Amino acid sequence: MMNYKIGTLVMLFTMLGSFGNVKGQEVDTGNDDGWIPLFNGKNLDNWKVGENAATFSVENGTIKVSGPKAHLFYAGEVKNHNFQNFEFKATVMTKPGANSGIFIHTKYQEKDWPIHGYEVQVNNSQEDWRRTGSLYAIQDVIENYVADDEWYIEYVKVEGKQIIIKINDIVTVNYTEPEHPKREGNGVHRILKSGTFALQGHDPGSTVYYKDIMVRPLE
Repeated sequence: MMNYKIGTLVMLFTMLGSFGNVKGQEVDTGNDDGWIPLFNGKNLDNWKVGENAATFSVENGTIKVSGPKAHLFYAGEVKNHNFQNFEFKATVMTKPGANSGIFIHTKYQEKDWPIHGYEVQVNNSQEDWRRTGSLYAIQDVIENYVADDEWYIEYVKVEGKQIIIKINDIVTVNYTEPEHPKREGNGVHRILKSGTFALQGHDPGSTVYYKDIMVRPLE
């Protein structure tokens, strides 16, 4: 009888251990690729905006950008919102005549255009000739790789002094920052150091949608 009880207990513990392992595998599977969401699809928790905050809203699981000039900065706990080497991606859709941008290595500002970091352009049809996928005013793209009213993936990788930008699977920028980059005026802070991300509201005539905003730290 004692041996039977011991055997039963061993089998029970083995089963419980198996259930525990299955649960652990389920949790790990979701993070195997290392991508971390920065936007929860419900609200703007972990994001911070200064002037013209109404430019940003959540609509059908997306961040809708529509209104006067404003910038929405990631201020959450991932890497304490201070990224150096990373991969970033977002699914984006522009409406006709829209202009926006994704800032990298930037810092929160209450107003005005961000002076820190680089801007990755979002613009498929607005009058500014610098098109989606440009590293704004540093390495510009004049071709259109996507159109308004369609979802596409904008991808940015920063590693060391290299910036790679992709629109869907097309590389639009492969830039290596020189040891002593020449910058003038407000551009003196257009350099790689570290910082957060920001989405740009450019003007009242622009409407852009962002979703599936993700980062994969490389350090």
